[in-house]
Amino acid sequence: MLSSAQLLSGGQHLLYEMTARREIVKGTRGAVRTGALIALLACGTALASAWPRQSSVTPPPPAPKPAEPAQTEQTPGILRIYTHEVIVPVTVRDHSGDAVLNLVQKDFRVFEDDVEQKIDYFSKDPFPLSVVFLVDDELPERTAKMVGRSLTAVMAGMAPGDEMAVVLFAEFPRTVADFGSNQDSVYKLLKETELENYFPTPASPTMTMPPNPTTSSQEIGVPQSARVTGQESKDLDDAVLYCANMLHNRPRDRRKLLLIVSDGRNSHNNTASYGEALRALLSSDVSVYGIGVSLAVLDRKRAAIARYVDATGGDIFYAAHRNALEEDYSHILDESRNRYTLAYSPSGTDRSKEYHEIEVRVERPGLTVTARDGYYVLVGKK
Repeated sequence: MLSSAQLLSGGQHLLYEMTARREIVKGTRGAVRTGALIALLACGTALASAWPRQSSVTPPPPAPKPAEPAQTEQTPGILRIYTHEVIVPVTVRDHSGDAVLNLVQKDFRVFEDDVEQKIDYFSKDPFPLSVVFLVDDELPERTAKMVGRSLTAVMAGMAPGDEMAVVLFAEFPRTVADFGSNQDSVYKLLKETELENYFPTPASPTMTMPPNPTTSSQEIGVPQSARVTGQESKDLDDAVLYCANMLHNRPRDRRKLLLIVSDGRNSHNNTASYGEALRALLSSDVSVYGIGVSLAVLDRKRAAIARYVDATGGDIFYAAHRNALEEDYSHILDESRNRYTLAYSPSGTDRSKEYHEIEVRVERPGLTVTARDGYYVLVGKK
C-alpha cells in the first residue's frame, strides 16, 4: 500500500524534474567559471613576479580562458522528488460557452476543504493526451450504424505525442486497441470495428406488465413494452472502473481522459459500484468526457455518464446525427489538451481524510469554471 504522503498515482512530477535539472546545470556552470577565474588569477600573479619592471616592454597577452565543457558531454543529474502535489486541470468559459484562454495565475484561487491553497504551478500550455475511447456496444440498430461509421473520425483530433486505447462494452468491457499502438494501427482497428445492434424483443404479456420500480425497466427512457424486467445487461460502472485502471499507470505529465460514447443506460448488475469507479478515476487524475446518443439525447437528466462527467470536471455533449458526433470528438480532444493546469501542495487540511474537496474560483465576473470536485489520497493501513 502507498503511504499517506503519496497522492494519487504517487509518481514524481515532470515539473520538479525540469526545475531540478536547471538548478544542477546552473551549479555545474558556476563551478566551471569559478575554477577558471582562480586559474587566471594564479597565472597572472606568477607572471607579474617574474616579468621585468620596464614600462617599454609590452606584457604578454592573458592566458586563454579554458573552454566551458559542452553540455552534451556531461549528462546532468536528475533530482527525483516524490510529493503529494495535486494537479487540477481547469476549463473556463464565458456566458456564451466559449473557452476563455487569456487568464493568468493571479486570476485563480484554489480551495481544498474550504482552506485556500497556494498555487505552486500554473500553465496554459497544451499537454499530451492519454485517452481511453469507451464505446457502447449495445445500441439500437440505427444508432449503432451511426456511431460505427464515426469511429475513425476520433483520430482527426489526435496530435503527435497523444496515445489512445479503445474499449467496447456491454455486459463486459473488451479492449480493441491498447496503449502502445501507433495511431495508424488504431485507425485501422477502428475502421474494422463493427458495433453490435441491439434489437428489443417483441412485446409479450410478461413484458407489458406494470413495471416494478426496483427493476431496470425504469432505465433511462426505455419503453416499458420493449424491456424484459431484469434483462438489462449494460454494465457501465464496471466498464468505467476497467478504463480507470488502464489509465492509472500512465505518466502524470500527460492529461488522462476517458471519452465515453453511450446511450446512458446502466444495469443494476454491475460488480463495481459507482463510488468505486469514481474513486478509481479521481485517484488516477482522470477526467471523463461523454457523448450521449440515442436515449441519452431524449432523457439527458438521467444519463448515467453525466454523473462521472460532473464529478471529474469533464463535459458532456449530445449527438443526434453523425456530423455532430464527429464534431464533438474534435472539440473534446482539443479542449482537454488545452485546459489550464494548476498544481498545489495541500496545506492546513486534515491529512487523515481520504477524500478532499476542491473548489477553483476565477477572480473575474461572468465566467464559469469547470474542475474536478475533489481527489482521494491512497492511505496505507497501519
